[in-house]
Amino acid sequence: MNLNKLRGTGVALVTPFHKDGSIDFKSFKKLVERCIDGKVDYLVPLGTTGETATLNKDEKRAVLDFVVEVADGKVPVVLGLGGNNTRELIASIDDYDFSGVSAILSVSPYYNRPTQKGIFQHYRMFANEAPVPVIIYSVPSRTGSVIEAETTLELAAEVKNIVGIKEASGSLERIMSIIHEKPKDFLVISGDDSITLPILACGGDGVISVVANAFPKDFSEMVRQAVDGNYDKARKLHYKLFNVMNTIFIDGNPSGIKGMLSVMGICSEHVRLPLVAAPKASMNKFEAILKS
Repeated sequence: MNLNKLRGTGVALVTPFHKDGSIDFKSFKKLVERCIDGKVDYLVPLGTTGETATLNKDEKRAVLDFVVEVADGKVPVVLGLGGNNTRELIASIDDYDFSGVSAILSVSPYYNRPTQKGIFQHYRMFANEAPVPVIIYSVPSRTGSVIEAETTLELAAEVKNIVGIKEASGSLERIMSIIHEKPKDFLVISGDDSITLPILACGGDGVISVVANAFPKDFSEMVRQAVDGNYDKARKLHYKLFNVMNTIFIDGNPSGIKGMLSVMGICSEHVRLPLVAAPKASMNKFEAILKS
């Protein structure tokens, strides 16, 4: 595939729910269409922000098929598909229709806390079976282990079907090491909204964003301006959204972004246990930010 399609802004889509916990596809359609109209570059359903851990097999298939249908080829769709049981993860490939999927975003194995050798072998085995290119995902705050720069570079060099990394370790030094040593066509994608601008300034390729659910136009334009080297314009948009980026993560993800989306009238604030909705105090902050 043309990797340029995965440069820029991807959106880690929330999964809207009704009060009874069922998926709210009407609001979901509104959200996806708003993101596309806001000129994001691609959509990422079934990630952490989509509360995928609380969805059953049928719901996961339904979410993917729905997003592909609504996107209708206007933007690429990247499927979130990861796990901590390598064999089971490979077997789960058969659960999905990949005809409208451009790539897979696969989180590093969580809870098991594998060594770097284990992480390498996990990704090599999975990527060799995957029907589309794979973007690896390092998010140690959730998984309990980091994908070190050396492991990322080894995967980039040795596994043809691994085409990039979503980096959410928070370490600019690690990210710069990857950017400095990576193969030319290997993508380095920010996994932290608040440090996307500095990552782009260091040579990163884009972001998979949470904030862009609520502010697709401004956030994608910030990324676009930075990629084009227009840092004065990019910086203004970054600071326009700075308070939003800090505030929506106070109550965790996706409770915060769903609270913001609720205040904006896009979808409800409902999440599935063990998550709980953002409290009233946070909702008041979201309203104040929007007014300002």
